[in-house]
Amino acid sequence: MKQDMVACIDLKAFYASVECVERNLDPFITPLVVCDTERGPGTIVLSVTPYLKSMGVPSRLRRRDLPKIDGLIYAIPQMQLYIEKSCEVLSVIMDFIAKEDIHVYSIDECFVNLTPYLKLYNKTGDEIVDSIQKAIKKKLGLTATAGISYNMFMAKAALDNEGKNLKPNYRTTWYKQDVQNKLWKIKNMEDLRGISHGYSTKLKKLGIDSIEKLANTPSEFLKFHFGIMGEQLHDLANGIDDSNIRDKYIPMATSFSCGHTLFEDYNIEDTKLLIREITDELCTRLHKNNKATKTISLTIIYTYTSKITGFSQQMTLDIPTDDNNLLYENIINIYNKNVKHIGIRRVYIHFGSLYDASVTYQPLFVNEDLEKNKKAIEAVELIKDKYGLESISRGTSLLKKSVYKQRSNQIGGHRK
Repeated sequence: MKQDMVACIDLKAFYASVECVERNLDPFITPLVVCDTERGPGTIVLSVTPYLKSMGVPSRLRRRDLPKIDGLIYAIPQMQLYIEKSCEVLSVIMDFIAKEDIHVYSIDECFVNLTPYLKLYNKTGDEIVDSIQKAIKKKLGLTATAGISYNMFMAKAALDNEGKNLKPNYRTTWYKQDVQNKLWKIKNMEDLRGISHGYSTKLKKLGIDSIEKLANTPSEFLKFHFGIMGEQLHDLANGIDDSNIRDKYIPMATSFSCGHTLFEDYNIEDTKLLIREITDELCTRLHKNNKATKTISLTIIYTYTSKITGFSQQMTLDIPTDDNNLLYENIINIYNKNVKHIGIRRVYIHFGSLYDASVTYQPLFVNEDLEKNKKAIEAVELIKDKYGLESISRGTSLLKKSVYKQRSNQIGGHRK
């Protein structure tokens, strides 16, 4: 019986390694962290080199928690560069594997279906992945790690629990017998993809404190306590995963959200400017996806010295809309009713209950002002698409407290 073979390929300390390669440094002997030094001590360190990991520095921590290390190098995040390098890595993989047999999991990790290529190359899965790793190293200077197994879940488990640290090749293969030999021996259940802290806590309350116990618990018992997820937990603990890389998942947007963390306290009036800018950003996403929203929510987080954390309020509109001004007015109404005179450090806006904008309720009489505003917004968004986000903006973007220009030059909250 032919057995499928899947590999999970991950780039070791991706952001930090890219920064080292750009500087002609070896990430295995270089103390480098990817962190924006222009932000406060509470900012997140995005990546550390394998050298620092070997010294016990975790992959994610706050800048203030970094140990004092001689010669520590700070690299400001360059998200556009990381995206480009990720694409280059995928290009190398596609020299060996067709794109329909590749599933991109994150910017630095992907799954590849090796099954069709075992006969094509007359090689084992281990040999094919070895060739891919060497090609990535030769062309880009980056170290790829890998877990290989008979399905996606087991490949990921092999990568995370053995392959990432198995020197010198950073590669391992798990077989069906390794469900008992290795999967069941993993001490922390949360180290497995699919078992969150919440599930782990509830399982322990039921007396299930290991992968082996989970695998041997009747699925009916798990389904009673966890619903359909109970059956999935039982399957995962037994190394069962029917996912197929070629069955591409196309997500359907059910909501849009956007937030901004501030590095100084904003007052009530200054924050209104930020709410306007975030609302416009979310409306642009609505327009590009031909969606309208009926549910809006606003979350405000106050300064960390305040005894009051903040508030989060939601409201449902009478009809779905994608109109910038109408949505802003409703969000500001929520804001005015709930905000207190306390310094504000975070604003988060959520649009839910999305509808197809082309088939939503249309009024009997056309509001000419709304139509003019809609055409103006469409024109502005076309200009931005063609010439860039900073090519045209509201006059308020020139105000000192505006974050528009800052956000225009960021990807994922970090510099491009």
